[in-house]
Amino acid sequence: MMTNYRKLSRPITLGLLLSTASLSWGCQSEMTATEGRGTRGAGIGAASGAIIGGLIGSSSGSWGKGALIGAVIGGAAGSAIGNYMDRQAADIRREVEGANVERVGEGIRVVFDTGLLYSTGSSTLTSSSRYNIEKLSKILNRYNDTNIVIEGHTDTVGGEAANQTLSERRAESVASLIRTYGVSGNRMSTVGYGQTRPVATNETEAGRRLNRRVEVLIYANNDLKRQAETGELKM
Repeated sequence: MMTNYRKLSRPITLGLLLSTASLSWGCQSEMTATEGRGTRGAGIGAASGAIIGGLIGSSSGSWGKGALIGAVIGGAAGSAIGNYMDRQAADIRREVEGANVERVGEGIRVVFDTGLLYSTGSSTLTSSSRYNIEKLSKILNRYNDTNIVIEGHTDTVGGEAANQTLSERRAESVASLIRTYGVSGNRMSTVGYGQTRPVATNETEAGRRLNRRVEVLIYANNDLKRQAETGELKM
């Protein structure tokens, strides 16, 4: 059966997350420091901010996290999307075991330790992890005005080529299961980074465990941005 979600090459992931920027480059006014949560130097531009954020994130192991930091939407629209994401993140924290949930910019970063998802060297999800992915899928269906990037990462144990393949297969196995639970494949993209994006040292077992992970990045789609900008999305 053909799957609908997209498999991305690494650089394209950042480009995809740039779509979270709803304001065009160079066409934005400066915002004042009294605009609450939406206060940002809008003159930088959400798109250029995403690039800066992606570069920052790359130094800490996550291009996706960096892009979510940079691709922010200012003003009332940003506040409305932020509140939408706050509620979704709270639901994930409450309902999905084994997930480290982080609100980043106007997006959400969900990190799973692959030891909780798979047996060593395998891309087949365990029965307990399938249950947690099912719960995550129900939340994604509840908040369906978002797009999703699923990243696979490994440590440096084993060959680089094998780790690259394993990371891709693991990302795709999570996406496939999420799709099985009714989330549209058109919302999802997958990418495998292999061992190239560590978040900790690979010299210790504790560090290697942190590097063996699957990240689920959740961000506003165009319809959600439109609702926020027109005031249809209530805060």
